[in-house]
Amino acid sequence: MPAAGYAIEIVRQPRGDLYTCLGGGYTASGAAGSDKLPRPYLPKGTALLAMEGAGEVQTPIRYNGLEELKLGDPIFMRHSKAGELCERFAHLYYISNGSIVGKTTTYRGTDYAFCRFEGAQ
Repeated sequence: MPAAGYAIEIVRQPRGDLYTCLGGGYTASGAAGSDKLPRPYLPKGTALLAMEGAGEVQTPIRYNGLEELKLGDPIFMRHSKAGELCERFAHLYYISNGSIVGKTTTYRGTDYAFCRFEGAQ
């Protein structure tokens, strides 16, 4: 089970099994490698393209699942380092059995960030 994730929105469908999502390139820090890339988690049957991966502007997703997907639907991504999402988002939501059951504020949401320095303008 993923410890943390995020959703990206389907914005195009260039062909039957290929979807383009907006954004999605939250690559984890550290030495470059496939273990640093986020991975599609839901719906079942989603996968990154071998020659593309998750991109800052767009993320192509191949889908061979049972659900019908349409423009505007979310693709849920699993981040490889859950804590790094706290630097990107103000809040994290707790999900259980497909429902939001809680919300927490991250240090980004409390106006802190790794790059914040005392006295900086």
